[in-house]
Amino acid sequence: MEKLVIEGGRKLTGRVQISGAKNSAIALIPAALLGSSRVILDHLPAIKDVEIYGEILQELGAVVSLHGETMEIEPANILNYPMTNGKIKQLRASYYLMGALLGRFGQVTICMPGGCNLGPRPIDQHLKGFTALGAVISREKELLHITASEGGLRGAKIYLDVVSVGATINIMLAATRAKGTTIIENAAKEPEIIDVATLLNAMGADIKGAGTDVIRIKGKKQLQGCRHSIIPDRIEAGTYMIAAAATRGDVLIDNVIPRHLESLTAKLREMNVLVEEQDDSLRVIGTDHYKAVDIKTLPYPGFPTDLQQPITALLTQAQGTSVVKDNIYQSRFKQIEHLVHMGARMKVEGRSAIIEGVTPLNGYEVMATDLRAGAALVIAGLIAKGKTVITDVHHIDRGYEKLDEKLQSLGASLWRENDSAWKEERRIK
Repeated sequence: MEKLVIEGGRKLTGRVQISGAKNSAIALIPAALLGSSRVILDHLPAIKDVEIYGEILQELGAVVSLHGETMEIEPANILNYPMTNGKIKQLRASYYLMGALLGRFGQVTICMPGGCNLGPRPIDQHLKGFTALGAVISREKELLHITASEGGLRGAKIYLDVVSVGATINIMLAATRAKGTTIIENAAKEPEIIDVATLLNAMGADIKGAGTDVIRIKGKKQLQGCRHSIIPDRIEAGTYMIAAAATRGDVLIDNVIPRHLESLTAKLREMNVLVEEQDDSLRVIGTDHYKAVDIKTLPYPGFPTDLQQPITALLTQAQGTSVVKDNIYQSRFKQIEHLVHMGARMKVEGRSAIIEGVTPLNGYEVMATDLRAGAALVIAGLIAKGKTVITDVHHIDRGYEKLDEKLQSLGASLWRENDSAWKEERRIK
């Protein structure tokens, strides 16, 4: 297993290019299964989740080829195999196969998804939507059997009890092939939902209202292939914005949609970070003094839960007491324990992290327990004195393309080592 080693204390300066959105890619790839001909996805991020999803589609019989940032998916001859283990368990977003295969075949058997352990993340709203469309659901231990009733899926009016990106997209996937009109109320409004709707409409679907809290879908008997370019990754962009501020650097972040990052930009400016907006880029300039802020994560356009963990590392450098409340996931503070080992003064109370600053951080051996916790530890390592070693780097690789190369291009000192090399170095010392 690899470890990421960071020598902190260097300001990040320069220019970084943002990749395609992870949270779009993991929904767009299964959406391609709804078509009868080739789908080409451009600007895909080169991350582990994309690789795993491509392999899952190949196991179903799709012809998948990846050329740099472009994936070609030929879904014409896929078979609806029961998906009972293996790669499904490695990927939380494998649940999108429920909606895609239910829409195409009227039936799917799949095990419960895996992914990062962020506490309870029920899929009850997904299943509620499928049931409203006329599906019958049964569960056998870890297996879900979802079958359309006789006559197939039928459009319905569905009110989501909780605003859920996953449920909104999953119901949308199934509804594109249902008979009649489906209306999703209290739908999530994230940019990634608009991205998926754009792909599906290009394939011949009829979806209106994506990006609002009411989405209308007129079902179609058949969808065809198309070519689609994925939007930029607002979470990757936000992570580099936070890293630039944390190191008191000066970084131009290219290929972004500034409107997607308004909640983060507002909080950084409140902290006394300088943020300059251009048409498709953001420049973040650190200052000598940061002020504590309070943050509450909310569905888009509120502050994203995926940036809650990274920003806790930055808040250790802000004067005063900051309170970060995560209203989306109740167990998304696993980075706190490791940041405390590095010298941070912070604690978790219920759904909130309380952070006292300014606190000098020192290098330490820490563990990336999940994707965004790993990002938080990378940021902490960049500002810490001495050497930080991060284990379980595979979590970070799930969501950040070429993280090492991009940070090195901005002046960071970091590299990878395997376990044996690091253990030998510690033994010699």
